[in-house]
Order: sequence, then structure tokens, then C-alpha cells
Amino acid sequence: MTIPEKNIFPRKGDKATVYLKNVVSDPAISVGDYSMYNDFVNDPRDFENNNVLYHYPINHDRLVIGKFCSIACGARFLFNSANHALGSLSTYPFPIFADEWALDWACVTEAWDNKGDIQVGNDVWIGYEAVIMAGVTIGDGAIIAARAVVTKDVPAYSIVGGIPARMIRKRFSDEVIQCLQEIKWWDWPKARIMANFEAIQSGRIADLK
Repeated sequence: MTIPEKNIFPRKGDKATVYLKNVVSDPAISVGDYSMYNDFVNDPRDFENNNVLYHYPINHDRLVIGKFCSIACGARFLFNSANHALGSLSTYPFPIFADEWALDWACVTEAWDNKGDIQVGNDVWIGYEAVIMAGVTIGDGAIIAARAVVTKDVPAYSIVGGIPARMIRKRFSDEVIQCLQEIKWWDWPKARIMANFEAIQSGRIADLK
């Protein structure tokens, strides 16, 4: 089925920004409504090939991205096959050359340390050329700074940056964070979001209805 361009490119005349849900075809990648990706270097429709790396079916790992996420140009998601087994006497990935070394293909996934899925919450902003490593969970409302390398879980509504990424600060007080996670505005119908748009944009949580 061909998806109309208006559902792929949400901004008129802008071919660098896409709704990810409508350009992803890999069943191991799940993207929520309105999450967008901007790429001014490559075709953003090639997100699967250019930004989701070492994501081989043999591992059965998944990339899950929530609703209303903003992903900047060059952000990368590095999966388990990028790892090399640290417990081995050699970091060389012999099993992926199973034919060359006459190995049983069943041992292929033992060539790396499998850390699991990558899960991105809702309303997450991932900055320019940030790297998210396998096994990481990013909480709702978090911000990942440009070129950060995220190796550990990121709490909801926190800002992280650096290599490896570390907590910079929380975006809001604990009370506001708890309230936002209870409200879950991203799950509201579009009409309700539009009715509360001004309060959301201006940060007036008490005015949400």
C-alpha cells in the first residue's frame, strides 16, 4: 500500500522531516503517532537503513519509540550486533564468519553481549547525532543532548548529555513530573490536545483540562 505524501511529510514544502510511523516497515521497529525525524543530510525516509544500525533479525531485538518524539538529524540507535563479547579471549567476532570457519550458525548470537531492546518513551527529544546503545530505556519527556552517547537508562523528564551521557538536570519538579506521567497527554485524542495546546506550550500544567 502506498502512503500519501501528506502523511509522510507533515510540513508543506519540507522533504527533510517525516512522520516516522509512516516510513518504517521493519516489524521489529515500532513508532507511535506524530513522532518525527528530521534529516538534512540524507533522505529521512531511509531512517531504518541509516539510523538503526546492527539491527539483525537473528537477535530478535526491538526498537520501540513512543508518541510525539522529536529525533534530530543523524541520531543513531546501535543494537546488540555492534557489541563484541568481552568475556571472550578475543574480541574478534568469529561466529559471524561461520562459513569461513566452519562453525555452527547456532553460535552466532554468542559473538556479542546481548543487552536487549531500545525503548524510547513519549515526548522524547533526541538531539543531533546522539547515539543510543542497545538495552537502553529512555523515559517520557526526556531530552538527549546533541552528540551524547547514551549507555544507561534515562529517567523521565531528565536532560542528559556527554560521553557517556550523564544527568544534567531534571526538567521539572518531582510533583510536576508525577502529574505529567499521570495525565499522559500524548494519549489524548487530537481534539483534546488542540484544546489544551496553549497550556501545554506555555508550561501551565494547572490549566490542563
